[in-house]
Amino acid sequence: MAANDEDQQIKELVRRLTTKFPAVGAGTVADIVHDAHRSFDGRPVRDFIPLLVERMAARRLTTAPQ
Repeated sequence: MAANDEDQQIKELVRRLTTKFPAVGAGTVADIVHDAHRSFDGRPVRDFIPLLVERMAARRLTTAPQ
């Protein structure tokens, strides 16, 4: 996966999760998504990174106090 494609998917993920978790706030959602995304820095296989980031971020957002 090209870096541009991955970056675009992460931006879309932030939009999607901001809509799904409106009580959390857009800035917090973005921080959580970007934190999860950074945890995959340096990994050579990038194809499933957006999916894994979405799962990690959604889990954190689901358990976050509202």
